[in-house]
Amino acid sequence: MLLPDESGTTGAIAVSTSGGTQEVDRPGVAVGVRTAADAPAAPVAMPDDEVQRLFGAALAARPAAPVRFLFYFDEGSEELVPASRALLPGVQRTVSERRAVDVSVVGHTDTVGDKRSNYALGLRRAEKVAAILRNFGVDSKMLEITSFGEEDLLVKTPDNVREPANRRVEVTIR
Repeated sequence: MLLPDESGTTGAIAVSTSGGTQEVDRPGVAVGVRTAADAPAAPVAMPDDEVQRLFGAALAARPAAPVRFLFYFDEGSEELVPASRALLPGVQRTVSERRAVDVSVVGHTDTVGDKRSNYALGLRRAEKVAAILRNFGVDSKMLEITSFGEEDLLVKTPDNVREPANRRVEVTIR
């Protein structure tokens, strides 16, 4: 049986025996196998109530999908732009509702300036957002804080190009 993730999407699987192979690429579809020598049965869509009966406990035990936030900054600074400051109540709500156990905070910059300075600026931005998260009750032990500087651009640009979308901190709450 191929089960969906929280968003309802799946990958694909191949069920193989010495007798043959069946591929499944839709959620809620199952393939039966009698013996290792028999070919797998043709894929069959299972009714939702049967999926719940068989796999309900496993589906309910899945961890919640990570929640991601992007915070943007004024050029060359650690000051959040107004639209990013407006996200803070939602972050606070998410932190308290999820009782986060792992929070990744990654700072980024555009390509203006040298790599070493941009790494340091990205780290200062990440530290600023991490301080806000601590004020929201996130335990420092749960925070992973790093910087990619200008190495992981959201919008690919040549060197020394001002790009507001690249001046960001990505927060992933798990």
